[in-house]
Amino acid sequence: MKKKKRRKRHGRPFYTFSVFLIVLLFVGLALAENMILHPMAKVDLSGIDSEYAILVDAGTGFKLAGKAEKEQMYPASMTKIMTAILALEKCPDLDETMTVPSDIFDAIYSEQASTAGFEAGEVVTVRDLLYGVMLPSGAECCLTLARGIAGSEEAYAELMNQKAKKIGMRSTHFVNCTGLHNDDHYSTAKDIAKLLRYALKNVDFRAVFTSQSHAMSPTNVHPDGFTVYSTMFRALGDRGFTGGQLLGGKTGNTFRAGLCLASLAEVKGKEYILVTAKAEDAGDAHVTDALKVYGQIGEQ
Repeated sequence: MKKKKRRKRHGRPFYTFSVFLIVLLFVGLALAENMILHPMAKVDLSGIDSEYAILVDAGTGFKLAGKAEKEQMYPASMTKIMTAILALEKCPDLDETMTVPSDIFDAIYSEQASTAGFEAGEVVTVRDLLYGVMLPSGAECCLTLARGIAGSEEAYAELMNQKAKKIGMRSTHFVNCTGLHNDDHYSTAKDIAKLLRYALKNVDFRAVFTSQSHAMSPTNVHPDGFTVYSTMFRALGDRGFTGGQLLGGKTGNTFRAGLCLASLAEVKGKEYILVTAKAEDAGDAHVTDALKVYGQIGEQ
């Protein structure tokens, strides 16, 4: 008896091709929508003082404009965005307390690093340390969190690098948790924007990042507590731009990094992230740059 030859089935290639066409259609529609919603050609970064910059849609990560955004630069205190989001993920209980180490202050003072106002031996909640990191850019808060979580700043920096790799920050390397200058501590505007977009998905981080001030809880050293203020909002003053408002930001400033700012703004009902670095180290050029850039979107 002759065996019947089995006919080859051609349904699968046709099905695969159909799926491919559908995917292409959706991708095309998404790109078309982005081109309509994000008029890239109308966002001009040539007039800003900062040497490095990137403007992205906070929701999608879509880049509207860039200026040397992939080039290596020094992130200064924008580093503290990573310090804070990593601490939040490692210490979800914000009421947990840590003691400010006494041996960190000599280095802080010698580097002339900014502080939040805590003192050696002070017992502080993780929540207040986070506000101390992000608003007044307190180095003692960063180092207290690093010691409390990883045992040392070096070990914490390694965790920061692991996290950076995990979220796709391919051109970044951290050696400390404060952003103080080190030739081997670097990033790009694109990577910092990616970091901020990731961090803002955390509700607690967003609450800290968008605060203008924060009243610290009473401690063994400060029984009445004290209040800290956002460096960005202080530099902003009563200025604004057409069509929206600055919601939050993390400033940075070292001699080599210049003035830096990673900010979030709402313009015409949409949220945007702008990262700028190496503006002239005088006045508030970083905040002025942000107002210029966001203002362009608002005026369209």
